Amino acid sequence: MEKFYIPSGCAISGIISRQGRKMSGEVIVKSIAAMHDRSNGLGGGFAAYGIYPQYADHYAFHVIFDSKQAREETDAFLRENFQVDESQPIPVRHTPAIEDPPLLWRYFLRVDPRVLEVNGQQVDEHDYVVSRVTLINDRIPGAYVASSGKNMGAFKGVGYPEDLGYFYRLEEYEGYLWTAHGRFPTNTPGWWGGAHPFTLLEWSVVHNGEISSYGINKRYLEMFGYRCTLQTDTEVVAYLFDLLERRHHLPVEIACMALSAPFWKDVERMEPAKRELATAVRQVYGSGMLNGPFSLIIGSARRMVGFNDRIKLRPMVCATKDDLVIMASEECAIWEVCTPDKVWAPRAGEPVIAELEAGVVA
Repeated sequence: MEKFYIPSGCAISGIISRQGRKMSGEVIVKSIAAMHDRSNGLGGGFAAYGIYPQYADHYAFHVIFDSKQAREETDAFLRENFQVDESQPIPVRHTPAIEDPPLLWRYFLRVDPRVLEVNGQQVDEHDYVVSRVTLINDRIPGAYVASSGKNMGAFKGVGYPEDLGYFYRLEEYEGYLWTAHGRFPTNTPGWWGGAHPFTLLEWSVVHNGEISSYGINKRYLEMFGYRCTLQTDTEVVAYLFDLLERRHHLPVEIACMALSAPFWKDVERMEPAKRELATAVRQVYGSGMLNGPFSLIIGSARRMVGFNDRIKLRPMVCATKDDLVIMASEECAIWEVCTPDKVWAPRAGEPVIAELEAGVVA
């Protein structure tokens, strides 16, 4: 039978236990595997939260290296800038389906408080970590930080997602939040660093579609010191969430409104208070607005958020089952892992926000 591909493909899936119950990586692999034909083997990956409880207070850097020299340079750089309490290869299971993998390493790091005092001024710890991630990605040839958050990690590469799940031995990890992606690269290359998810600190993003506003989003982010170097449009989404939520302290609902903003004609029909808010968000964050067809799932330490573009040009289905919230490109990916209590398709631009319950320690 002749193979065929869906040119507007890509698959995304995510699951969170609001009670913080740990789930094996097998669950998310089954979910994303149900949408195999939305990928073409040029990219796949996973983000997992709660997987390193023994290093919960450390930044877990997952790093992809093209060469031994890149690893040695990065190792020296990290030891100059952090307290490195553990350094080890990421465990993998070699399989013919994953060809010519790069060097995959993980570091568990702490920031020495003394480096945060510069000329009598206190530097924000998260800003310090972001700047070091940027320096590695930008200045060390052949090195790329795949994830840099606490008690979480990204596992990604070139291949179908279910094969990468087997390769990375995800059944050996347990997390309370998982996201996954099967990639069908369109206008960006398929390479290990360019696979989803894209991350920064605790943020991870998986994306179906295209960010046609990438150019203006990139220039906007550069005004705040971010560097986009990864040859893909999705990278800007992770940085925008870091900017809006962490640095500008916007509530998640407002951050989503900024990225998937309502049309002006719809703003004009809103009640006065909401119209005033929507107008201010459009005026202040217009250069951060995402254009193009997309559906997104964003993971962070205490929540998972999913939303579409403002005219819903890419699919998203959501479901609940007891304390679980599941989001995916197709309903089959939900039924593959549970018999849901409720299933619905969110409206265009409407965020679905699933948070850990109050009192749950991530």
